[in-house]
Amino acid sequence: MTAAHPASYPVDDINRAKRRYDRAAYDHATVHALLDTAALCHVSYVIDGQPYCTPTLFWRDGNRLYWHGSSASRMLRNLSEGEPACLTVAHLDRLVLARCGFNHSVDYRSVMAFGHARLVEEGEEKQHALAMMVNRLYPGRTAGLRASHPQELKATSVVYMDIERASAKVRDKGVLDDEEDYPLPIYAESIPVLTVLGQPQPCPRLAPGVARPAGLDGYQAGRRLDEVLVQAHAATFGADN
Repeated sequence: MTAAHPASYPVDDINRAKRRYDRAAYDHATVHALLDTAALCHVSYVIDGQPYCTPTLFWRDGNRLYWHGSSASRMLRNLSEGEPACLTVAHLDRLVLARCGFNHSVDYRSVMAFGHARLVEEGEEKQHALAMMVNRLYPGRTAGLRASHPQELKATSVVYMDIERASAKVRDKGVLDDEEDYPLPIYAESIPVLTVLGQPQPCPRLAPGVARPAGLDGYQAGRRLDEVLVQAHAATFGADN
């Protein structure tokens, strides 16, 4: 029996890797895993012929991406009715110093996701989306929070985009010199780059007797942020999401 191919996003001229296609992947598992290891994304779009790129928090639920911002945001005012958008994330994993300037590089993981952005409607759908924005980082946290006031909800907009196409690209090679350069008396190395959590700092104005909830146990000093984010996503949306 032939093994089933993993589910993948369609590939065309929009998302096909044009250079170093050996580093590219289009399957859902790879794309989603790289998205889930990030909290911050950049959304690109065009308004009246002028390109813009905006950083913002985002989260994923299945093949759908969400991001938020102020209701007065130029980005959200123009990404609400099916306009084309591109959402990207990138992780810098190593600095790579080779024996030739041309071969200096970095190890990285990245994703580009393409689709059409639409505004989440008011009401329960929007409240649920905003709850997921918090729970995606801190599983179950919204259940113990003060409910948002209507004016707070009105001041915040949420946009979603179904992923129509996507591509991941990964370099994980370290030093990669030309074969004839390895004997040269030139120092080379790779330098790992990690985003690591620091020591949590409780708010100095906590009410007496308020303890740190067990739901934040994953956020401990010394842990890698990408590992914590993947764990939090799985706890909120399910391991198979």
